[in-house]
Amino acid sequence: MTKQEAIILDDHGRSIEGRRIAKILDFFGVRWRGSTTTEFLARNGGGREHSVYCRLFCSSGGFLRLIEDWERNPDYTDCWKQVHSAFVYASGNPEALPKLIRRLSGDNDLVVRKIERNTGDIMVSNQSDDFCGVMSGIRATATGTGLDADMVLNNSKGNATSIISLDHGAVFLRIEYNRVPIFLLTSKEIVDIDSELTSQNFDVRHHFLGAVPVILYIKWAFVETCWNAPKTNACLIIDDPVLKSRHGFVNFQELLSLMKQHNFSTNIAFIPWNWRRTRPEVTRLFRENPENYSLSVHGCDHTRAEFGSSDQQRLYWKAQLGLDRMNRHERTTGIGHDRVMVFPQGIFSEAAMSALKRTDLIAAVNNDVISAGLSPRAISLSDLWDIAIMGYGFPLFTRRYPWEGIENFAFDAVLGKPAIIVIHHDYCSDGCSRLINFIKRLNALKIPPTWQGLGEVLRRSYRYRELASREVEVEMYAAELWLENRSEQSKRFLIRRRECEPSAIREISDGSDPVSWSSANGHINFEIELKAGETKIVCIRFHTFPANGYSGDNLSYRFKAMLRRYLCEIRDNYITTTKSRLADFASR
Repeated sequence: MTKQEAIILDDHGRSIEGRRIAKILDFFGVRWRGSTTTEFLARNGGGREHSVYCRLFCSSGGFLRLIEDWERNPDYTDCWKQVHSAFVYASGNPEALPKLIRRLSGDNDLVVRKIERNTGDIMVSNQSDDFCGVMSGIRATATGTGLDADMVLNNSKGNATSIISLDHGAVFLRIEYNRVPIFLLTSKEIVDIDSELTSQNFDVRHHFLGAVPVILYIKWAFVETCWNAPKTNACLIIDDPVLKSRHGFVNFQELLSLMKQHNFSTNIAFIPWNWRRTRPEVTRLFRENPENYSLSVHGCDHTRAEFGSSDQQRLYWKAQLGLDRMNRHERTTGIGHDRVMVFPQGIFSEAAMSALKRTDLIAAVNNDVISAGLSPRAISLSDLWDIAIMGYGFPLFTRRYPWEGIENFAFDAVLGKPAIIVIHHDYCSDGCSRLINFIKRLNALKIPPTWQGLGEVLRRSYRYRELASREVEVEMYAAELWLENRSEQSKRFLIRRRECEPSAIREISDGSDPVSWSSANGHINFEIELKAGETKIVCIRFHTFPANGYSGDNLSYRFKAMLRRYLCEIRDNYITTTKSRLADFASR
């Protein structure tokens, strides 16, 4: 395996952009070092032979000085042979960028001008699939945020190729210079992944130039050594439906036909309170089509802020009651369920996450990532960009609504996150036209997702990197991990998982035998050997809480919970559908 090295060039100490790039390199597991231009040339020049091929990160002003030194001093000629590629971003000097672009492209007539606000859509090229990957061909609405950049116009005569464009001008280019690809960003904005999240999810449309170009470059330049995900797994979740032939605008037989026709899967976030109410005709659909339909655990009674309290004993009891109801539903209907929690109204507390960890659940899925409470935990961008948020002690996977845009799902796929889509029944009010249009766009990505049941999506969501020909490092997230050795030789998988409470672990097994493990620096570590073509499911089981004497909910609460469930069903099946039909009739 060729050695790959990242070098951040900065002649004036660590710049803001350099520090931010260093954080992103750390996030993807790429080793880097800082250097000045003089140090870099001295270390790599003088005709020395090296087996390390470096990837450079520097500003346009710094890179301009670098190539001027190369061209003036013949002693530095061999230095260029050690450069694999370079990522160059705009510097504070506004004259450096156009001068550098014209020099690299060989086009003195090339026009560089400032971006105007609200200029149009950002377009990712569909002619550079090897570089752009799943983002190839993506179009995103420019919000004006993070668009402090120049546009390169009239570059058809030179050797510059547009990768990302805006309003017919290039904002991210590839230029060949002495047979080395230079990737040039006309903005100096690099996203700070240590910044605290101020909303409940990340919207790439607000940070497109600060996030997409540098990540596409890192994933391309360090493809052999950075963290990667095996593939993008996907699942649609519909919250709340009772399993009758129709719930609101969802007809389960029609939805099944659409899934088979358009290649997707659906998980029903099932309210355990409804466990006695499943109809036989829907039971048959789910049992005969497990590759299309699956169930997850949507709270327990689905009362307001059900998992938002700080009472850990009650939360643990409530989670166990929900699982017990799901087990009774499975015994009655024969429909299995994924041991995944979807929080009612998206509200959860840190105490709830601690309680769920001690149950048989393997993970939680939610839209919102900031916990309820007076002093919620700060969630950083790097926490959110990870495959799952691990800071709560129990894995939290994120999901998105379709109207957040295909560009956000594509960007999540670049990060290695699964594509988990959420809707409610009313999104199907147009005969599922909006839903199917979105599914078609998702499946039309250059690297389309693999549709699974929700539990399988989470088990197969991990990241890995090859350490040697027979050794793979794996980062695990959910409490269960599905591993496959697709090679033709046996491999050793070195698995690690973030764990703040290793004493809570009861056992780790590979599906048949216990596995020895150790803990250090906030991680647990263990190894699994897989023969060629072999698969295993790794399971982590935690000690349960001791019986706490919690006797359950009183009669008043149970009556209110029952009333809420029936009223919600009346709303979905009659009020919402009637309003929609009247509005449709009035618009004709």
